[in-house]
Amino acid sequence: MLKQKQLIRFDWAMKRLLRSKANFGILEGFLSELLKRDLKIIEIAESESNKNHKENKFNKVDVLVKLDSGEIVLVEVQVADEVDFFFRMLFSTSKIITEHLKEGSEYSEIKKVYSVNILYFDLGHGTDYIYHGTTSFIGLNNHDVLKLSTKQKNVYQKELIHQIYPEYYLIKVNQFNDIAKNTLDEWIYFLKNEAIEDNFHAKGLAEAKEKLDSLKLPEKERREYERYLENVRYQNSMLGSSFKSGMAEGEIRGKAEGKIEGEKVKAIAIAKKMKSAGMANEAIQQFTELSLDEISKIFN
Repeated sequence: MLKQKQLIRFDWAMKRLLRSKANFGILEGFLSELLKRDLKIIEIAESESNKNHKENKFNKVDVLVKLDSGEIVLVEVQVADEVDFFFRMLFSTSKIITEHLKEGSEYSEIKKVYSVNILYFDLGHGTDYIYHGTTSFIGLNNHDVLKLSTKQKNVYQKELIHQIYPEYYLIKVNQFNDIAKNTLDEWIYFLKNEAIEDNFHAKGLAEAKEKLDSLKLPEKERREYERYLENVRYQNSMLGSSFKSGMAEGEIRGKAEGKIEGEKVKAIAIAKKMKSAGMANEAIQQFTELSLDEISKIFN
């Protein structure tokens, strides 16, 4: 397949284009493919978390999506490596739940939250490129899965316990092998390559192909987008340089530590031979440069 022309990066589109009601269909298509059901967006807004982190504009972008079902989806794009990202996912979903529960409301009115994380760095250790996390309760003795009672199903309007709790999706974009086996893969191909193949038919991609053409941007927006790309490239370059520098320093330090350790092993071997020859610890110390304490420990 021939790669199509470059389209606007999804993170920049989230910042500037997708919040317009006229473009809701793009994000609706992506979320429909991910959650495996048709859905309707009634509002897209910048999350409170993003408002408080203006310094991270080139590292992360997130939006709060409200669905007609009453559910909330936090969609986040993260460019730079972040070791504590798992904790931030937990904090963000917890914050959304508390912010959207009105004072005096019953707990059963807590909103269902989906945390969708599009990552351009490797998080955790795994071989897949899409991970889905839910909450379940397993019996420690009988190993059965706890279920809702009939009364709870009626009150909660849910069939399964995990439908109450936040669900997490991790999409590790760079781990995708560019082979689209299904419609969700077609979306991930676009997220990775900023391109959409002619034979792709996932929901929302046709609209994305039309509306995310960088050549159709007004001159001012196109210049802003180009500056944004340059900033992203610069940050990635700086991160790469820092990583390589750290690796080089680690290699040098490792060689130095290995040399010292090797000399120590050699000194201990010599000390043992000198001791077996009946030499005093003081003489061994002078010859091997081991401390008297180290020499005593060797022969105790």
